[in-house]
Amino acid sequence: MLSLKNIERRYAQAGGHAVLALADVSLHISAGEYVAIVGASGSGKSTLLNVLGLLDQPTSGSYQIDGQSVAGLADDAMSVLRNQKIGFVFQSFHLMARLSVLENVKLPLRYAGALLQDSAHRLAADQHARALLARIGLSDRLSHTPAELSGGQQQRVAICRALLMRPPLLLADEPTGNLDSKSAADVVAMLRELHQQGQTIVLVTHDHDVARQASRVVTLKDGRVVSDTAATEND
Repeated sequence: MLSLKNIERRYAQAGGHAVLALADVSLHISAGEYVAIVGASGSGKSTLLNVLGLLDQPTSGSYQIDGQSVAGLADDAMSVLRNQKIGFVFQSFHLMARLSVLENVKLPLRYAGALLQDSAHRLAADQHARALLARIGLSDRLSHTPAELSGGQQQRVAICRALLMRPPLLLADEPTGNLDSKSAADVVAMLRELHQQGQTIVLVTHDHDVARQASRVVTLKDGRVVSDTAATEND
């Protein structure tokens, strides 16, 4: 599903200096894999996730998602590809405070273009949103606002939002970073269940206990892949 070859990302700084955030990264991720990306602060984890999520462009190298090269894509085409192919989960939830739980989950529909004009698609999305929330036990909280939920519940709502458009790829950036241990365990269990159902997941985490739940662990150091280990080798 994902193929990166010799990816490099440099950031220009004042004075003509450049920071090398990613160096010669080659990585291939198949559909249905659950990959954790780990490394110390400044190792390039977030930069790599931004490249995978089409939020940042590499300075050099090639990246293909579902066989499609992203090189040279216009901003509009990039936005369409993100909306159709990728679901994002962030450490800070990024739920809209004034919207209800159900409205937050359905938010991606606002950026889906023609789908907004199609009542059948809108109905299907509404039903899918309700089904996702029912699966995490929040059917009785549809009209609540995020402030009325626990941190763990908010993160699970954010995961439901990321899944609304049925994206083949789910990217998660430190999804347990702001949670207590019980809430973190609930979110980890949800991600594991999604993987068992065939969802492709790439997760960035500093928590090695969370990383061990993945089927594969990729370790970065100074912008380079220094280890790519299958789960059986981590047991």
